[in-house]
Amino acid sequence: MDTSRAPRADEPAAAASTSAVLPAWRPLALLRAGVAAVRSPDPLLRNGHLLAISSLINAGVGSLFWVFATHWYDEEVVGLSYSALSATLLLASIGQLNLNDFLIRFVPSAGRRTRKMVLTCYLVSACFSTLVAVGFLALVPKVSPGLDFLLTPVTGGCFVAATAGYAIFVMQDGALTAVRRPGWVVGENVIFACVKILLLAVGAALALFSGILLSWVGALAVSLVVANFILLRYAIPHHEKTAPEAERPPRMVKYAAADYFGSLFRMAAYTLVPLLVLNNLGAEQSAFFSLAWIVGYVLYLVSRNMGSSLMVEVMRSPDRLVEHLLKVLRHSGLLLSIGIVVIVAAAPQILSFFGAEYAEAGSTLLRLIALSALPNLLVSLAIDVARARRRLRWAVGLQVAMCVLVLGLTKVLLPVMGINGAGVAWLATMCLLALPLLIWRSRWLTAGSGAAS
Repeated sequence: MDTSRAPRADEPAAAASTSAVLPAWRPLALLRAGVAAVRSPDPLLRNGHLLAISSLINAGVGSLFWVFATHWYDEEVVGLSYSALSATLLLASIGQLNLNDFLIRFVPSAGRRTRKMVLTCYLVSACFSTLVAVGFLALVPKVSPGLDFLLTPVTGGCFVAATAGYAIFVMQDGALTAVRRPGWVVGENVIFACVKILLLAVGAALALFSGILLSWVGALAVSLVVANFILLRYAIPHHEKTAPEAERPPRMVKYAAADYFGSLFRMAAYTLVPLLVLNNLGAEQSAFFSLAWIVGYVLYLVSRNMGSSLMVEVMRSPDRLVEHLLKVLRHSGLLLSIGIVVIVAAAPQILSFFGAEYAEAGSTLLRLIALSALPNLLVSLAIDVARARRRLRWAVGLQVAMCVLVLGLTKVLLPVMGINGAGVAWLATMCLLALPLLIWRSRWLTAGSGAAS
């Protein structure tokens, strides 16, 4: 629960059932193009595609988690657990202070300060995330009574641990991306997904009501140990020896504060919609919404992953920002178009992996979410460009507008259209934001202002 990194492919607001999609998606030309991109000497495409592959692999394995969850637990438990994990994502996003994007922005030029920067971000984030999670539990009876099962000592402790652990989990991806080690992001995502399924089975065998949440906590612990051993023992020392040494950028704290402020609105848009569905339509409809969102959101991850690679390369070669951006738009636009066609055509078949009732209730919603991913590409990359150029008013403004439009339209449309109202809200929001970006593209996409600060 973009992490504002976009939440990950396997988390409640970001997982996707690629395992359901793959049987219908077999163009050999696309496969060859993907392999060529990964093997390309161009680090922009290679690292961006590796991050996208990480999301897709994790989504394929992670989708099995929700397939098993829907078969081993009833709809009410799935809906409540999904909402709880969505809250965890939101709180982790608040608690990690958007330091994931901060690391992607500044680590490429940090040189010998890299280890200190990463560990300082970890410590600050873990402490603040713990405080935020404890504060949320104190407010559960008022803000979300449906989550009162979190108030038992064991479940509450796991919820706090999951929030703090997930904040670090998000940042370790940012650190690995920043030091050009996206291949390790693939590995730790696979470890997280596989351990999560194993622990889910244990929870189901023991008939634990909170088995879904407990499986996340255990998988997080294993993944954090493995990934950070690799990061701190191998990746960072190599980066500190080879990365160009640069002067400490000015006003880093001011940049981080403004970037964090904007990211809160973006993550609120991603993570508050499931709670709106739960509070307005109940746990069963929340489960139907959640699984459709899980599948559709993987398309959003293509934009976020390529945007992260764009940011890293721009920090190394600021004068090539526009060149890199246009390359990302071309490649990502093609990938998204193919993915959208597949999902729109096969939505009922994809959701049927979770059960017939999910296919019946969520197919239209899934199609709407998939369609919204194409305009989201432009919106997401425009935010990244603004961040690279330190034009944070643009970045914050876009994210505030996204949050206000999505949550406002969802609130209005849910009573009228049911869960499909949330899909209409996302599609309408992305179109409303992308259209002016296209019309006034000269204001943010020009070679004359291509250098990043």
